[in-house]
Amino acid sequence: MPDSPDRSPAQIDADELARRLAVPDSDKPRLLDVREPEEHAFAAIPQSVLIPLGELPMRLDELEDWKPSEIVVYCHHGIRSMHAIAILRRAGFERLANLRGGIDRWSTDVDPSVPRY
Repeated sequence: MPDSPDRSPAQIDADELARRLAVPDSDKPRLLDVREPEEHAFAAIPQSVLIPLGELPMRLDELEDWKPSEIVVYCHHGIRSMHAIAILRRAGFERLANLRGGIDRWSTDVDPSVPRY
């Protein structure tokens, strides 16, 4: 469920994201974690790329080849990721979704082996 410029960023629930990631040979969304390195080291969704929110404006070039892809952005609870989506939108990214409830919701709804903090 990609974002569009004329409305609020799309939201995706953890269980829906898990379903989409589990489909073999599908066009899976890319995962961007905008938390801090110590948070990512403690708990992360597999295959996610870490770029802390404070570094995102200076590191947008690292995501340039992601522009045509759907990107799901996440943080701890979903606040920082909303800020990241605004940054990405201004940089020309269009297919954006926020993981509703962040890694915390992923842990409670999808993978309880992911530690909560």
